[in-house]
Amino acid sequence: MSVMKRVTLIFRSKANKALDRMEDPRETLDYSYQRQLEMLQKVRRGVADVATSRKRVELQMNQIQQQSNKLEKQARDALGAGREDLAREALTRRSSAQTQLGDLQTQYASLQAEEEKLTIASQRLQSKVDAFRTRKETIKATYTAAEAQTRINEAFSGISEEMGDVGMAIQRAEDKTAQMQARAGAIDELLASGALEDVSGAPRDDIQAELDRMGAGNDVEFQLQKLRGEIGGGSAPELEAGSASDSAGNTARNNAQVPRPATPPADGAQPTIPASDVGEAALPAAESPRTGDGT
Repeated sequence: MSVMKRVTLIFRSKANKALDRMEDPRETLDYSYQRQLEMLQKVRRGVADVATSRKRVELQMNQIQQQSNKLEKQARDALGAGREDLAREALTRRSSAQTQLGDLQTQYASLQAEEEKLTIASQRLQSKVDAFRTRKETIKATYTAAEAQTRINEAFSGISEEMGDVGMAIQRAEDKTAQMQARAGAIDELLASGALEDVSGAPRDDIQAELDRMGAGNDVEFQLQKLRGEIGGGSAPELEAGSASDSAGNTARNNAQVPRPATPPADGAQPTIPASDVGEAALPAAESPRTGDGT
């Protein structure tokens, strides 16, 4: 096989495949039905033409017949008048008219037979066209239903191009959302740890961040103690009583440590100070060893 033949074969196969992809059976059926209607119209026009020709021949036959009858009458009249020559001429013309009438009758019979054939053919073709029209509509309805069912199945299974594009768009949106959430979480962690500075507010250092965490922890502990107190409601009065007794004991000790004023002596005696009021300040301080005494 030569190169040109191979190129021609490849081109024809590609063109046939492309045309087959572009072909719509419904449009093809409609076109075939239109062509059949055109053929039926041509057959009907042919029947009308044959009928017109037959009618024209019939009119000519009637005219020739009338002329033949007239010539026959003229020949009779001439022969009655003793004009044999005129009678012979009239009969000669009548003979020629009869010959033409015979030819027209043959032609009329032929046209009549042709008209009948064309009429029968037109009726048969009309029946075929009607049957084809019914079958065409059935095939078109079946093809349309199958095409709709195929599109519905492709839409449900996600094979169609439209559903594929929608699925890919949803997947891309989910991926972008997950990426943005991860980025936001990472930035929050970096801001909380102090690796990044929050330029929108006051600057924060490590010490301030640690103090904030301690404050948050103390607040959590306070809330926890409050919840424990609400849950164990019976132990709250005992805690309050214990707190009251501790406060009383602390007050008594504080009052005991406060020095009392000395009682004024009588008759010039030295004032006495209670032993309990004597503190370390009232005791004589031990003498520190002098420098150089060796003791």
